[in-house]
Amino acid sequence: MDKSNNRIPVKGVVPVDQMVGGDDEDTTLLRTMLSGAEKYIGSLPWCKGIREVYFGDGYGGVVAVFLFHIEPARAGVDEWLWVISCDVSPAYLVTDSCKTPSQALQGYIDEVTKWIELAKRGRSSTDVIPVYMPATPENAADLEKRLKVLREVIVPAFREAETVRA
Repeated sequence: MDKSNNRIPVKGVVPVDQMVGGDDEDTTLLRTMLSGAEKYIGSLPWCKGIREVYFGDGYGGVVAVFLFHIEPARAGVDEWLWVISCDVSPAYLVTDSCKTPSQALQGYIDEVTKWIELAKRGRSSTDVIPVYMPATPENAADLEKRLKVLREVIVPAFREAETVRA
């Protein structure tokens, strides 16, 4: 596994078999989120298969950040992708501007915020991250509250953990 670590394009991840939560229940919830993330990325038409999976950070049942090394089904698809497994909506992000789990989570928050701004006006767009609920002002308000916790509590905790692991 050490050889593969040299080519990982980001920092702050461990092989998924080393994923451990704060306690047994947290670890179980994180494993459930991993399974959901694998199903999610595997269901996308441009993903032919999953080569490797790494764990960035997470809080079981709330949010987890994974790094996937996939086998693309066609040219032009990134092999390395962040997958955010979240009670808001799952999503993937490229690693170009997100080099740590906290940056990936912040990128996810930024993208969902664009959806929220449209949903406040009852609008949606294929130009923003898909969120799997109707684009209504009520759903926008609910997501805004949940993203506030991610932004103000969880992103700083991810950053602190990255500093400790560095």
